[in-house]
Amino acid sequence: MAACMSLASLAFAGETTSAPSLEGTWTLVAADVQHPDGTRARDYGASPKGLLMIDREGNYSLQIFKSERTSFSSGNKATGSPGEYRAAVMGSSTHFGSVDIDPVNKTLTFHIRSASFPNWEGQEQKRTYELRGDELSYRVPPRPNGDVPISVWRRVN
Repeated sequence: MAACMSLASLAFAGETTSAPSLEGTWTLVAADVQHPDGTRARDYGASPKGLLMIDREGNYSLQIFKSERTSFSSGNKATGSPGEYRAAVMGSSTHFGSVDIDPVNKTLTFHIRSASFPNWEGQEQKRTYELRGDELSYRVPPRPNGDVPISVWRRVN
């Protein structure tokens, strides 16, 4: 049985190992969803924005935003309408904590300390991943309706 490794035990710039390095800054390329019928759609709009940062010790910070979010008409975060609040929440996903990688089983495990969706706080969430050069993609476990979110990131540094 393969053991998960913290990122601190993995390869970083200039070191040699068979495990991939995820340390660095990643920008979001796609935030899609695969439906149960196999079709794929954009989950966060046509041009989602996002940043994933992972440090040498395996701490991470992740943000995904739908580009098409509209500004609050009042210009004040405290006085948005119910629809504006809903769009703001549903148009973003953010969390931070630490991440472990299992290169044998190709899984990432996020240990979530804080999240924009409070129900995730304290959870461990596992995702299957692929790393091809400077592109990292992973699949989130299926939602209750069977949709599978897929995030694709490109290494910035």
